[in-house]
Amino acid sequence: MDPELAALASSAATALVGRLAADGWDQARQAVVALWRRRHPERSEEAEVVEAQLVETRETLLAAGESDGGQVEQELTVEWRTRLRDLLRADPSLAVELRRILAELDGGEPESGSGGRQVTMRGTASDQARVYMAGNDMHIHGQ
Repeated sequence: MDPELAALASSAATALVGRLAADGWDQARQAVVALWRRRHPERSEEAEVVEAQLVETRETLLAAGESDGGQVEQELTVEWRTRLRDLLRADPSLAVELRRILAELDGGEPESGSGGRQVTMRGTASDQARVYMAGNDMHIHGQ
């Protein structure tokens, strides 16, 4: 898979899962379901399954809260990254729409293509290590 599309799927999954447990989750749900509908307009049941999965993801996130140290959120992000990668692999033209959705989830406007910048951040932690990364502000709660 094209590394740019893989990075887009990863960023979108992170933003999506983060938004599902916050205000504006319904907007995120609607946007992602619309993306699946666009891929297969003749198969509405596929979009309905995705919608149910998004609702289930939200319920799982809310039930887990912050008690698990973010483990559930990380696992769900991996699941959605895989789903979005598969979607982009099947139809790379959906990347334009996914970028627009990502910009909305991040609370901004879609980049115009000129003057916009792309930032890629990767962090790996093992054992008891923690990684903190922020592209804007960071709020750390807990220990």
